[in-house]
Amino acid sequence: MSADILTPVLSARWDTKRSWTLATYEANGGYAGLRTALGMDQAAVIEAVKASGLRGRGGAGFPTGMKWGFLPAPDGGPRYLVVNADESEPGTCKDIPLMLASPQLLLEGVIISSYAIDCHHAFIYVRGEVLHVYRRVLRAVEEAYQRGYLGRNILGSGYDLDVTVHAGAGAYICGEETALLDSLEGLRGQPRLKPPFPAVEGLYSRPTAVNNVESIASVPGIITHGAAWFAGMGTPKSTGHALFSLSGHVTRPGQYEAPLGVTLRELLELAGGVREGHELKFWTPGGSSTPLLTAEHLDIALDYESVGAAGSMLGTRALQIFDETTCVVRAIARWTEFYEHESCGKCTPCREGTFWLRRILDRIEGGTGTMDDLDVLLGTCDNILGRAFCALGDGATSPILSGLQFFRAEFEKHITGHGCPFDPAAAALFEYTSRSRENEVALSGAGTVGA
Repeated sequence: MSADILTPVLSARWDTKRSWTLATYEANGGYAGLRTALGMDQAAVIEAVKASGLRGRGGAGFPTGMKWGFLPAPDGGPRYLVVNADESEPGTCKDIPLMLASPQLLLEGVIISSYAIDCHHAFIYVRGEVLHVYRRVLRAVEEAYQRGYLGRNILGSGYDLDVTVHAGAGAYICGEETALLDSLEGLRGQPRLKPPFPAVEGLYSRPTAVNNVESIASVPGIITHGAAWFAGMGTPKSTGHALFSLSGHVTRPGQYEAPLGVTLRELLELAGGVREGHELKFWTPGGSSTPLLTAEHLDIALDYESVGAAGSMLGTRALQIFDETTCVVRAIARWTEFYEHESCGKCTPCREGTFWLRRILDRIEGGTGTMDDLDVLLGTCDNILGRAFCALGDGATSPILSGLQFFRAEFEKHITGHGCPFDPAAAALFEYTSRSRENEVALSGAGTVGA
């Protein structure tokens, strides 16, 4: 597969010397989109984003321009843009390298987007654990203020904007937009009841647009090159370029920027394939909270519609690759442990459900499970699915339900073999037990015939 399938737009300057500085960004055409946008009517900027077909890159895939359009008409009070940079989904690592290598690209997107929705104070909510990224974004904001891209009367346009960079405290739940808003307000990060939605009552109960880092960073290119340029990439319903994070058992893991609609087979060929001597067993299309797919799905187009039709979700395009040496039960148990730990505890289905899911999976993996446990797993997932306060509960059930769909025999082997078949000791015990049972059946049958 030729590398010409790649579309380096967001990642085009990641390897440029000191790519994170304002000087480097300007030398490569940075802030041209902002100058264009400030010469446009605010509504025209929103229409350009709508026409491009840009969909949210944070997981849900909701049209960005349409989301901005949900904000009510200005009433003289403040309106806010909040950038969700709390990247915490297992397997996802696209926003962090983008902010590390091209923070000015994100800032240009923030300024254009804020101008479009008539916002004069924007917030970037960064994971507190990634201190190096937090510092880099802070420095980028400082440079932008010094050069007149932020503050009063930006580039002589009469438009004012302030940007605040906020470091979160490490909670996965704060990736949920309303929990993020509560955290920004100094409250405990827990999801809010919706409606009202953030577009109507968001930060400080004011109209708020909450967008992912990659979504906002895509806006300058749309304004600079035009909506048709962006819509010319990808598929008719899933347009544009996107970052795909390949990790796990792959020869060259990393970020691959390609049009939506590319297949995993194509990306794997670019990444050198599954590690030498092994073959693909299962993979996640959008992080651990999306249903698993298998080698049978290698040629599915990675766009929102095709992945959805295959029974999964494109999500954050975190492609975790697992070969045949991986125990699917163990992998799912580790993910479930993560979701149990990160549940905010606000709603019973998620708080109690993830608790029991983890313990049942630990029992099965440890070799003390029963066949009835599989039905209990399914029943518990059913009690969580669609009943939790936010998407965390649903996400926790996804790997379990899809794992049982594709690998039920492996779950059963853990039970009948009294342990993980990928553990040498347990595998030997399983083989010994199986031979013993075969001998018992043979001896029993021989006795019956003889009688």
